[in-house]
Amino acid sequence: MKKSWIVPVGGFLGAGKTTLILAAARRLQQQGLKPAAILNDQGAELVDTAYARASGLPSSEVTGGCFCCRFSDFLNAADELRSYAPDVIFAEPVGSCTDLSATILQPLKSGSLDQYRLAPLTVLVDPARAADVGNDSNIDFLFERQIAEADLVAFSKCDRYTNFPEFAALAGKEIRYLSALDGHGVAAWLDEVLSGAIPVGREILDIDYDGYARAEAALGWLNWSASLDVTPALSPAQLVGPFLDRLQQTIPGIVHGKIMDQTPAGYVKASVTANQDEPSIEGDLTASPGKEHELCVNLRAALPAAELEAHFREQLAGLSGLRRSERLECFSPAPPRPEHRYAQVVST
Repeated sequence: MKKSWIVPVGGFLGAGKTTLILAAARRLQQQGLKPAAILNDQGAELVDTAYARASGLPSSEVTGGCFCCRFSDFLNAADELRSYAPDVIFAEPVGSCTDLSATILQPLKSGSLDQYRLAPLTVLVDPARAADVGNDSNIDFLFERQIAEADLVAFSKCDRYTNFPEFAALAGKEIRYLSALDGHGVAAWLDEVLSGAIPVGREILDIDYDGYARAEAALGWLNWSASLDVTPALSPAQLVGPFLDRLQQTIPGIVHGKIMDQTPAGYVKASVTANQDEPSIEGDLTASPGKEHELCVNLRAALPAAELEAHFREQLAGLSGLRRSERLECFSPAPPRPEHRYAQVVST
């Protein structure tokens, strides 16, 4: 069996990782190549997995912890995807995860290069998030360390932004500029990371794991999904828009919010990275109304988990329709405990 590329795409919550992966996957398909993806989350019921699969991308997921704490699960997910004979497997770690070089890249370099080819770690940077550096010490801790260990840094959402902040973590980094929505820079980025010319895992950080645990635990993490029967019939856009608006207006401290609704007629996914953020919307806004909906919500907020859940349940009570097969989990991430952690860069 041929060796698949593993292409890790990191970055803080809301940086646009899944959107870039899907744009890159379409590009590969146009070239006659087979892409796949592994998505990752601290919990289950992932909008990103549903979105990737609705977009036709073969996908697996690692849930219940980040790739570093579930390294064996990550390898199992990659091995399962090999049944598709993919040319490229994109790997998207949890948006609050850092220390990937020591816990993922070096173990892969040490023990898996007989089965996979490993691309450099790209870390996406949302310009709006970068402009907020200095406003929240916990978010800054995670955000800056992600950038510090990157093999390649890429500002995302360049269709929306023209000003790109400078700060200490970017010093000495090679920077690229991408827009997954209009395609700017995507083909060049793909060519570069698949060229084999960029060394992989060049940096291993000195991570304060107590500080890391505190930074992650400062975020409330909510995942919810349900089947919804509504009368009169609504389109996905008619359901998603007002519900997301209410969540933005009533839940303080939103760091990243995603909602996806699927009906037999189509789907709509919307996401925000702050309470005042204009939603980014993908899918079929013209999908016709339907009575049967599959709804999924992922929320990350700078709130205690109990407070986040209380706010969400309050808005859930106002959601019209009969809910079935409802699932909700809300928590703060547990302290990270990597399955492997290398102290030195592995030479290949």
